[in-house]
Amino acid sequence: MLQSLPPLQIGQYQIRYPIVQGAMAVRVSGAKLAAAVANAGGVGVISAFGLGYYYSDYWNSCRKSQQWLEANRLALTDELYQARQLSPRGILGVNLLVATRGYLQLAQTAVSEGANIIFTGAGLPLELPEYTAHAPDVALVPAVASVEAALTLCQTWKQRYNRLPDALIVENCQLAGGHIGTQCQETSDFSIATVLHQLRTVLNWEVGVKIPLIAAGGVWQRSDIERYLAMGASGVQVGTRFIATPECDADPAYKAFHGAAQAADVEIVLSPVGKPARVLKNEFSRRLVKGLSQTEKRCVANCLTACLCRDRGQTYCLLQALTKASQGDVEQGLVFSGANVGRTSTIIPVEELMQELAG
Repeated sequence: MLQSLPPLQIGQYQIRYPIVQGAMAVRVSGAKLAAAVANAGGVGVISAFGLGYYYSDYWNSCRKSQQWLEANRLALTDELYQARQLSPRGILGVNLLVATRGYLQLAQTAVSEGANIIFTGAGLPLELPEYTAHAPDVALVPAVASVEAALTLCQTWKQRYNRLPDALIVENCQLAGGHIGTQCQETSDFSIATVLHQLRTVLNWEVGVKIPLIAAGGVWQRSDIERYLAMGASGVQVGTRFIATPECDADPAYKAFHGAAQAADVEIVLSPVGKPARVLKNEFSRRLVKGLSQTEKRCVANCLTACLCRDRGQTYCLLQALTKASQGDVEQGLVFSGANVGRTSTIIPVEELMQELAG
């Protein structure tokens, strides 16, 4: 009989299972998925990126005045309300991308609308505590790509705001879906075991506090969780596996596309943010790899602080490509995926999946 997994402590919140549901945009992980994971004993996470564009009513009403941030704020408010109605007592988080315009204002929206945890990625949120100081109960969990980034973040927060992150997301760049580090290589220096060990050692020495580390990337089954915990992680983040659930907010065609994919269908393409991204092969990715000129390069929302599409007329609109895929156009959109896709094509409820993972 399997032993029970230990709980995960993030700030004041003790989570029954050490499982954080990964944020997946655009609206792949929305209210339904986040609430289901929270109800099943994990941390449910809503991805805030692109919500305003996904909600056509908000987008159309705000488009004329180019109030992209307002559309996103209204959409995030709706998603959090729906999630809290479905999970009144669950632990709910919101994921914000530092590389997007207005992310600090969206952090304030997340706080005011009842999020328990704010997760961040795509950059260091050096000013985030200033915008959430009025809500000390809200836990802050940034993602870091290196020991240097973690130290910079911790030292800056300690000096400016006298606080530290409540946990850190540590990505296994060799397996994680979506954006990965630009320096990631298939060598032992970039393995998750090496990064976790280095990070734990340096943080204990330099910061003097044991910050929970949440390993992300490649988690598919119970043995993956046990392996990461044995490496020194306090918990894990699971993304791709949650797509094959009825509660996943993406179109059924998106789920079926993942279910039919095999490991050989995974490839790396360049994202408009200037980083490589792990995706599933389709007609859209084939055009990207070949560099064909018919890939549309129209910026639809001016959502990123730096964008190869908007600034240089290169690559494609990330928001538009992700939205197309999540709404069911899986051949003409961008489909993020972890490297372990293809292990199962069965769609099972979140509750059943969580029991399989956590026992």
